[in-house]
Amino acid sequence: MSASFAERLLDWFDLHGRSGLPWQSPREDYRVWLSEIMLQQTQVAAVIPYFERFVARFPSVQVLAEAASEEVMRHWAGLGYYARARNLHAAARHVVQAHGGVFPNTLAEMMALPGVGRSTAAAILSQAQGQPQAILDGNVKRVLARWGGIEGWPGEPKVAQKLWALAETLVPPTRAADYTQAQMDMGATLCTARQPACARCPVAGDCVAFGEGRVASLPTPRPKKNRPRREAWLILAEDDEGRLLFEQRPGTGIWGGLWSPPVIALDDDRDAALLRDYGLQLAGAHEGAAIEHAFTHFDWTLRPWRGRAQIDAGLRETRPQKWHSAAEAARQLPLPAPLSAYFARTQSTLPLADPP
Repeated sequence: MSASFAERLLDWFDLHGRSGLPWQSPREDYRVWLSEIMLQQTQVAAVIPYFERFVARFPSVQVLAEAASEEVMRHWAGLGYYARARNLHAAARHVVQAHGGVFPNTLAEMMALPGVGRSTAAAILSQAQGQPQAILDGNVKRVLARWGGIEGWPGEPKVAQKLWALAETLVPPTRAADYTQAQMDMGATLCTARQPACARCPVAGDCVAFGEGRVASLPTPRPKKNRPRREAWLILAEDDEGRLLFEQRPGTGIWGGLWSPPVIALDDDRDAALLRDYGLQLAGAHEGAAIEHAFTHFDWTLRPWRGRAQIDAGLRETRPQKWHSAAEAARQLPLPAPLSAYFARTQSTLPLADPP
């Protein structure tokens, strides 16, 4: 009898799989859970330094649960997809309050944690607790769509159901943690989206896509849509000491929970909105070079508008606010990565607003 899919994959993993990742030793619930959340939509190389700094500051789920939200966001800033950080903090508090600080051991209970879907829950249970579980992250979807010859965009429910059904038939009864890691490693290093290394693939012999010459067309791409573009003003209100006004953004939405200068939609009356929402007027204001940033579903253009803050009737604080120089803000506040880069690029060259 020929070796199964799992046996061949595990043999390859023993020789070529990624080992020595920081969350693999010790391979415990907290560290695996944290890594899985960080690895959602982010590559391993980018995650490793964030993971190590995060664990150094929050070494356990109890410490994370007790931490202030602003500090959690500051340690996450730069990783992007900030809803992950908010869910991470909420999940830590749920584990402590509902489970006494011990992560659950069933798929349903794990999926009940904020930010944990079916594949993430299964990955945690398999890697940290050794449970045989099927996973279906982006890499595994690509591997199985090709190996099984499954057509259709994996984001469609019917296609996802086929991929889940196939994934469940392939799970071996032993070596759950290694098998889960092997699937992710294979998708990341061999069965890549572009230029896959089919000649070195341990399961190429019965891969439908390889056998039929359809590797380049599977998985079926997401149907194309025109990406919308949004624009807004980034208000750089400067006080007499050259400090800028920063506010904490709402807990949900773009850059939720992080800090930034006030943002006003481009189609709003900028000066009227500044006066209405903040009690602010700007003197000697001028526009700076635009900041371009691509989110998952749209492109965003921020247009910096910098001037001296005129506060005649008192500053209105609709959200937590602080005055900082750009350098101070970069050190002390959790800033979105595009704004950190902008301030690092411009703080030494951007002129101060003209005096009133």
